[in-house]
Amino acid sequence: MKKFIKLVGCGLLLVSSLALAQTPYTEDSTYRGLGGKEGIKKIVDTFIVLITTDPRIKDSFTDFDMEQLNARLQEQFCEFAGGPCKYTGKYHDKAMEGVGPVRDMKTVHQDLKITNAMFNALTEDLQIALERHDVPSSISNKLVAKLAPMQRDIVTK
Repeated sequence: MKKFIKLVGCGLLLVSSLALAQTPYTEDSTYRGLGGKEGIKKIVDTFIVLITTDPRIKDSFTDFDMEQLNARLQEQFCEFAGGPCKYTGKYHDKAMEGVGPVRDMKTVHQDLKITNAMFNALTEDLQIALERHDVPSSISNKLVAKLAPMQRDIVTK
C-alpha cells in the first residue's frame, strides 16, 4: 500500500510539474531579469534579426508579417516570464489577413512543416539573443523552460 501511495504521489508531482512548465510564472523575477518590457523588446528585436538571417530557417519566415510576430513574441515572453502582459495569440500571416480572430500554436504552425532541426535552430537563435543582452543563464533557462513545451505543437514534420 505504501508503494502505491508513493507511486501516486510521484505521478501527481510529475503531472503538476508538466502543467507548471506550460504556464506563465506567478512571480516576476524572470521578467525583471529580462529587463522588463524594454529588455524584452530589445531581446525580441535581436531575435527577429537572427531568425530572419539564419540560413537554416530564414526561408520559413518569408511570408510572415514580422511586425506582428515581433509584437506577439514580446507579449508571450513577457507573460511567460511573469510580467504584466497578456499574450493575445492573435497572429495573422499575410495570407490570413482578416480571417478569424485567433489561432492557437498548433493551428498557426500546422502547415509550416517545421522539423526538430528547425525548432532547435530557432531555440539557438533565442539563446544568442538572450546572451547578446547579457541575460544571466539562470534567467534565460527559466524562460526557455517555459517555452519548450510548445515544441509539441510547433514541430509538425
